[in-house]
Amino acid sequence: MVEFSKANIKDFAEDGDDEEEPGEEVESAPPLKVGQEREIGSKGLRKKLLKRGVNWESPQFGDEVTFHYVGTLCEDGSIFASTRTTNEPVTFKLGHDNIVKGLDHGIVTMRKGEIASFMLHPELAYGVSGTTGVPSNSIVQFEVELLSWITVVDICKDGGIIKKILETGEQIGPPGELDEVCGHFCPALTKALKTMKRGERANLIVQPKFRYTAMLEDGTVFERKGFDDEQPLQFITDEEQVVAGLDRAVSTMKKNECALITISPEYGVGSTEVKMDLSSVQPSSTILYEVEMLDFIREKAPWELSTPERIEAAVRRKEEGNQLFKIGKYQRAAKKYEKAVDYVSQDVPYTDDDEKIVKPLMLSCWSNGAACCLKLNNFREAIDLCSKILNAESCNVKALYRRAQAYMGVAELLLAELDIKKALEVDPQNREVWLMQKNLKQLQAQNNKQDAKLYRAMFSSKSEDACIAEKRLKTAKDDKDTSMLDESTAAMILETKKYSC
Repeated sequence: MVEFSKANIKDFAEDGDDEEEPGEEVESAPPLKVGQEREIGSKGLRKKLLKRGVNWESPQFGDEVTFHYVGTLCEDGSIFASTRTTNEPVTFKLGHDNIVKGLDHGIVTMRKGEIASFMLHPELAYGVSGTTGVPSNSIVQFEVELLSWITVVDICKDGGIIKKILETGEQIGPPGELDEVCGHFCPALTKALKTMKRGERANLIVQPKFRYTAMLEDGTVFERKGFDDEQPLQFITDEEQVVAGLDRAVSTMKKNECALITISPEYGVGSTEVKMDLSSVQPSSTILYEVEMLDFIREKAPWELSTPERIEAAVRRKEEGNQLFKIGKYQRAAKKYEKAVDYVSQDVPYTDDDEKIVKPLMLSCWSNGAACCLKLNNFREAIDLCSKILNAESCNVKALYRRAQAYMGVAELLLAELDIKKALEVDPQNREVWLMQKNLKQLQAQNNKQDAKLYRAMFSSKSEDACIAEKRLKTAKDDKDTSMLDESTAAMILETKKYSC
């Protein structure tokens, strides 16, 4: 058994509280030398380095680590758990699986191939309850050899697309929107696709250099591309040419990265059956891919383009958005309009001639984007886009009309009424605005009825008391004894005067 210094064990046993952020001391301290020991992260955890690892990378919480370990009691050195006896290492997901807290915090300080011994205070081990072979309130020691780990990324933060990086790529990437991407799609594609966020999109022009195997959870392969002299897959991302999960996962990968991707039904085929090359994918199926990113060509950023190139790119994106809007692809159309504005909204000086093109182009994209938001019931964003237009052109009737529509969508009827009135001042003959004003009045009338009903319900419980109070008032008058009428009774009568007995 590897022994820690007796003085440190004594101090360790007496001082196991006052936790600090894990890893705080390690990050600021020099690397341990073989044979050295140090308290790491939070009090209650000490590490002694037995063998150096390779490289400089360490696993993080959420990664799947594979390691050997031997657990012993510091009191007598007896072994209570070991993987060495069967020579079968264990695999755990740091921070998630059934692994003691202190060991989690220790492993994140290790490198591949490293062997270290960790001494854990009971609060970071098995506590007052103990476990099999470990009495309550025991200080324990784990000798750990970190064999490997897989980096796990939850792209959508909802478990829908999980990417497990099997082989790290270069420090180049991931690609940005509209970048040209080359890669192989392999069985690891399943887990990589789950690293994307819901609603996230990437406009990537993918070259025909991807190879992949797509399968179901039971191992059934339903599609293979790029093998046996077959052409690899080529697709343009954000164009709905492949399942959403694959579309999104590709944009998170680096050059030469190989990843295993798991795609939930929401980001896969959904609730419909899809016939593929080798097999059918049943509704609500989780699908798996393995992907290798070979290369990509990064698209130029707006600031790298000349003014004419930026204007041309913006016009092209706007036209693409218009085509998508016509076929009801409002989410993608909105993204195109947003991208178009990005090209021409940079803080650079424009000539008068360029300004005559840029300003109406931006206003048009904001207006079209607002129309997309209204279709998607994203009223707040529609309000923001219309407000940008009205800041530049306060009498823009279309922006006033659409903002009023959005205000009605969020039940801000007074603001909607103000926009409608202003629109009619600018264009009194606008039929659409008149129709909206009519709809607004109907909506206001409905709200007034609902408010009145609510008020009646609020005061219905008081109406009987009001009747009694009014009778008391009459009695007081008849008896000419006003002392019977107190302030609270009078207030109740005034408050409920409109309700009959």
